[in-house]
Amino acid sequence: MGVTVEVHRVYRYPFEQVVASYLRKYPSPMEKHVTAVETVEEKTDLSTGIIYRRRIATCQNVIPEILRKVSVLKVSDIYLEEESWLNMRKRNMSMKTHCLTWTQYASLSEESVFRESLENPNWTDFTQKGRISVTGAGLLNCVLEAFAQSFLKQGVKKGIKIMETLLQEQCG
Repeated sequence: MGVTVEVHRVYRYPFEQVVASYLRKYPSPMEKHVTAVETVEEKTDLSTGIIYRRRIATCQNVIPEILRKVSVLKVSDIYLEEESWLNMRKRNMSMKTHCLTWTQYASLSEESVFRESLENPNWTDFTQKGRISVTGAGLLNCVLEAFAQSFLKQGVKKGIKIMETLLQEQCG
C-alpha cells in the first residue's frame, strides 16, 4: 500500500543561504536521531557547473521497542543515501534520498527541491515528497507504515524548524 508525505515551504532567505544551511543541517543538537552525515562523493560538471554530491546519513533506529521484537527490526542504526544536484546558475538544488537499511522489507524514497522563489528572488521555495511502503512484515505492514508516516510528518516539521534556526543564526 504505502504512505506519502508532502510539504511546501517558502524560506524568506536567498537561495545561497538556504542551501548552505541545508548542507550543514546535520548532525545537530537540535536533532538527536541523525548521528552522522558523510559526503562519500562530490564532483562538479565543468560544462554545466552542476555540483553532484552523494552523502550517507546515519540515523538512530526510532522504531518502538515493542516492534523491535521482530528480529529484522532490531538494529541500532539506519542508513540513508542522499544524492543532490546543485545548480548555482539556475539557483536550484534537487535531491533524492532512499533508505539503505531493510531494503528487502521496506522502501523509503524522498524527492526534494530548493529553488529561487517566483514570488521574490530573495526567497527560496522548498518542496518535498516522501513515500514509504512496507512489505514482507505480514500484519505489521500497516502498523509500520502508520508509524513511519507519523514519524516523517514530525521529522519534516523538525527539519523546517532546524533550517529556520540556522538561517536566523546566520543572518542574526
